[in-house]
Amino acid sequence: MISIVDYGIGNIGSIINMLKWIGHASRVVSTEREVMEAEALILPGVGAFGHGMRALSDRGLVEPIRRKALADKVPLLGICLGMQLLGSHSDEGNVDGLGLMNVRFRKFEAGANRLKVPHMGWNTVEVEQDSPLFDRSSDSQEQRFYFVHSYYGVCEDRTNLVASCSYGAPFAAVIGRGNILGCQFHPEKSHRFGASVLDKFARIKC
Repeated sequence: MISIVDYGIGNIGSIINMLKWIGHASRVVSTEREVMEAEALILPGVGAFGHGMRALSDRGLVEPIRRKALADKVPLLGICLGMQLLGSHSDEGNVDGLGLMNVRFRKFEAGANRLKVPHMGWNTVEVEQDSPLFDRSSDSQEQRFYFVHSYYGVCEDRTNLVASCSYGAPFAAVIGRGNILGCQFHPEKSHRFGASVLDKFARIKC
């Protein structure tokens, strides 16, 4: 059973629907007790980094999520803002994250290469290393996912970089450290490519 963390700022319904469509049960959790009972966690999120960290803190979920990821080593997947919150720091509000991976987030520069910010729409990713979400030998075809974000990840520890994407310059599209994973794109909105990512996450045995 996959537990989806509800802390007030995530499109949970579409994740539930995609998981159901690919044959995996899920439930919504919002309390410390429920998080501590989880066998696998998805941390979704949309909006500002600081708002996300405050929402987790106000609900008493910061330490439970950290304990489940680091001590219990349950599979944890951050999606969009949820991925950013797994990192060490964001320039958005100059706020520290959960610190589960050494990844920092910076804002796209709208004037650079005539970029439109946010980065919104479909883009391809390049798998940099095998992970529970990707197998380079079987996922050799072009991988396309749906993105909506204004801040991008830079892996200060390159071993955390699972897949990259380019928008003006390369950035971290998927990050990973053992049982802890994050994707900047929305797998629940990415059709068969996203369905494959969520299915592989649901099948992780840690």
